Amino acid sequence: MKRLALFFSLLVLLLGLAAGLARAAAPPERPGDRMLAAYFAAETAKLRDACLTEIRSIDDWKSKRDEYRRQLLEMLGLEPLPERTELKATITGRVEREDFAVENLHFQSRPGLYVTANLYLPKGQEKPAPAILYVCGHGGVKIDGVSYGNKVSYQHHGEWFARNGYVCLTIDSLQLGEIESIHHGTYRYKMWWWNNHGYTPAGVEAWNCVRALDYLQSRKEVDGERLGVTGRSGGGAYSWWIAAIDDRIKAAAPVAGITDLENHVVDGTVEGHCDCMFFVNTYRWDYPLVAALVAPRALLLENSDTDGIFPLNGVIRTHAKVKQVYQLYKAAPQFGLVITPGPHHDTQDLQVPAFRWFNKHLKGQEPLIGTPAEKLLTPAELKVFAKLPEDERNTTIHETFTQTTPPAAPPADEAAWRKSRQGWLGALRTKVFRGWPEEDPPLGLKQLSAASGRGLALRVFSFTSQEHVPLKLYVVQPQAAAGNHPVALDVVGDEDWPALAGALRWGFPEAIEADLAELGELPPADEAAFQARFKGLSQAIAFAVPRGIGPSAWNPDEKKQTQIRRRFMLLGQTLDGMRAWDTRRAIQAVRAIEGLRSGPLEIRGRGVAAGIALYASLFEPPASRLVLVQLPPSHREGPILLNVRRFLDMPEALAMAAERSPVVVETASPEACAYAVATAERLGWKAPGGAPRVNVVKTEPLQAK
Repeated sequence: MKRLALFFSLLVLLLGLAAGLARAAAPPERPGDRMLAAYFAAETAKLRDACLTEIRSIDDWKSKRDEYRRQLLEMLGLEPLPERTELKATITGRVEREDFAVENLHFQSRPGLYVTANLYLPKGQEKPAPAILYVCGHGGVKIDGVSYGNKVSYQHHGEWFARNGYVCLTIDSLQLGEIESIHHGTYRYKMWWWNNHGYTPAGVEAWNCVRALDYLQSRKEVDGERLGVTGRSGGGAYSWWIAAIDDRIKAAAPVAGITDLENHVVDGTVEGHCDCMFFVNTYRWDYPLVAALVAPRALLLENSDTDGIFPLNGVIRTHAKVKQVYQLYKAAPQFGLVITPGPHHDTQDLQVPAFRWFNKHLKGQEPLIGTPAEKLLTPAELKVFAKLPEDERNTTIHETFTQTTPPAAPPADEAAWRKSRQGWLGALRTKVFRGWPEEDPPLGLKQLSAASGRGLALRVFSFTSQEHVPLKLYVVQPQAAAGNHPVALDVVGDEDWPALAGALRWGFPEAIEADLAELGELPPADEAAFQARFKGLSQAIAFAVPRGIGPSAWNPDEKKQTQIRRRFMLLGQTLDGMRAWDTRRAIQAVRAIEGLRSGPLEIRGRGVAAGIALYASLFEPPASRLVLVQLPPSHREGPILLNVRRFLDMPEALAMAAERSPVVVETASPEACAYAVATAERLGWKAPGGAPRVNVVKTEPLQAK
């Protein structure tokens, strides 16, 4: 016993030491981390508190339901709905068992977009049977480098349904199907342009489900008026999508597929989910609104109590909000909740309630469940393709699934230009920057410190961009300068901050070291950077440092940076979009500083920051000039703005800016400025003195500094 006690004491000591080492290895918390946590909590609370609160009667709900469904379709990339092209359903094999059969088949939900599936058929069925669409979670089966699809992992569900009098169509998801495609564009592959396109693989999964129902209704063995859907994990999410958007589903039992924004954004469960779990949150929804769209049809919400990626508290909150809508319909018995013990696993405790739910709501029966769900077939028996089709578009569907706008032609006249401009600005306000604050909060401008040296003066200001987002503004100008003199606002990008901080630290060491003390490690003083930026300075320069850069930088770990950006998307924003808001607020701050209020204001940026400066300038009083260095030719290279490519690209935004202010563009792709140049010439826009409104300078591609 003594030895055992000594062993456990030593084990506890070692575990404590390991935990201490892990804490020591973790990067120290930064001011930006605290700011970000408070910001995400506040933004999430706004969406949570707004969710369904305007629904007080059944008439309220019915008056809004169709618009909510339209919004969900839009956020899935399905507005307008794609054409229902020929399915070209093909059966490639059949497996016989004593009490059921399986057909291996594929169909095309769009031309070249293949869905591989297994259709489980009961034997001895004399009339059309109710049918279940089973949508798979992430459970891929791969043998010797060959994918058999995740339908193999979930075969026991289809087999149970067929042995109990149902037809069941089990479909592979886009990722982990026999044709291996991706759900992980932002999660793993840094395809942030998915946000620009308004693309989410959730939309592909939803559309594949719509066409799967079309296929089921084409089969003589199926009673097309008695359709249900279920699936777990990823399949649970896809169950929500199809049940919410398609009334042909009469009963649904999503398993471990939904929780609320608080879990995802504040608690961090987004980090355990790939992109297929989320719509593009243009309209700033919380997830109970998706579930409410199923009402008053039969809906069973299932989860386990220690599920790490669908936590119990979020499931309970979701259930409570949705229940209110069912009660308005006087259909409370149509909405159920089952919580079982255990983690995120496909357990019998979760399977049996779903089976009973469908028996009750699709068959009107409630027999005892005597048959377990067992895997009875080998992967090879369930494989659809002997050879993958050469015309498949699965692996590139993210490029074409959502509609992006083609390049605009120069306007024929002023009226045509006004129409285009108004359309673009309207889309920017309602579909791209909807996540901006509805009203400007108090600016709270405050001078924190001042220093002088080498003939220059530095002032450091703080201002409030929005609630929980305090930012800093650095103003450098000649010491002798007085009155309302010209000022340039430089929008600082990620790659620009180290050189700027080094220059300021060399020129004003005490002020900058005190200002950045909380960051821990300071950039080295850099005389060359100081001379390059400030030698011969004749005007004021204000440096706007948006959130997540410099003084407000957060955890630099690459994986954490990825998940932070994904959280913004869940809130109906993007990081670059909110940095554009920060830039707008910096412009307002400059105009509130004594001596800078009314002189000419030039706005500058480099790389992605040039694009951010460009968009910010569209929503503030016209600048005296824009200087955009190495402006990305397209949003594919940034900035990343929600849905922007559905409406316009960088050339059109540049033309809108050029109407308001003269623009100098230094770019490696002068051809990307052709639309703005042609529009300015056609409509007679000129800079002061008759110079071209858009001055394009050829440069080398952007290099980080």
